Amino acid sequence: MTETISTKKAAAEGAVKSSGASPPPEDEKRTRRSRTSLIAYGAVAVVVLALVVAAVVLLLDQRSARERDDRRQAFIDTARQTVLNLTTIHPETAEEDVDRILAGASGAFLAEFQGREDPFVGVVRDANVTTEGEVLEAGIQSETDISADVLVAARTMVTSTEQPEPSPRDFRMRVTVSDDNGKLTASKVEFVP
Repeated sequence: MTETISTKKAAAEGAVKSSGASPPPEDEKRTRRSRTSLIAYGAVAVVVLALVVAAVVLLLDQRSARERDDRRQAFIDTARQTVLNLTTIHPETAEEDVDRILAGASGAFLAEFQGREDPFVGVVRDANVTTEGEVLEAGIQSETDISADVLVAARTMVTSTEQPEPSPRDFRMRVTVSDDNGKLTASKVEFVP
């Protein structure tokens, strides 16, 4: 059996000698394998790192978009409530209705109402006017980090002693909603054509 092994070994050496190439040493083979393995592991590590970075960026972007959408919705909700407060007035609750308007007002809008509450309440009570507001649609026209201009389409059903049947009145308003020390308020309200 030793004779068979040494014959095979001799035949293999003879084949290598006849081809003119010398067999690569074992250390060189291991070094090549080690280098190839190291490059493969490095490539895998780079790909994994890139995937982790991409996942983190996407998560942060999604969170940022959600925060932006929540902020925009808060601007719209404030404008809608302001318009509802303005268009829903009852003679029996006129003072509370005006107080509700003032509680959500700031800036120029607040300045327009302050000092005029009593005459306004008096007119509503004397004319016995009731208005029921409804917001039809609302959307942001423009925005910054601390304010937004919101366009609001509303309909008010008006009744009075002179007009007992409800009469619809449609309005479009631009409500400027501002962040007033963490509280969103209407700082300006204007009618738009």
